[in-house]
Amino acid sequence: MEVKKEELLHIANLAKLEIKDEEIDKYLLNLQDILNFSNIVNNAPIDDLKETIGERDSYNVFRKDNIKVFDDMNGIVDNFPEKQENMIKVPRVVQ
Repeated sequence: MEVKKEELLHIANLAKLEIKDEEIDKYLLNLQDILNFSNIVNNAPIDDLKETIGERDSYNVFRKDNIKVFDDMNGIVDNFPEKQENMIKVPRVVQ
C-alpha cells in the first residue's frame, strides 16, 4: 500500500501539524517506511515460537487513590493568567 499526498495532508490536519510543501516528500517516505515495517512485523511467522513475552501476563495495573490535602490552593490558582470562580481556566483543546 502506498501513502498518497492527500492522505498525509489529511493525517497532518487531524494532528494539527503544519507541513511545508518542501517537507511533504520527506514525510511521505518516512510514513511509508513506518507502514512497511509494521507490515513486516504483522506478517512475521509465529507458528514455531515456543515462548512469548507478555501474552498471558495479567495483573491489576490500578492503584488505590491517595488523597493529599494541599494547603495553598489559592496560591496555585493565583499563578495562572486566567481563572474563573477559584478554578484555573485553560484554552479549549477539543472542538
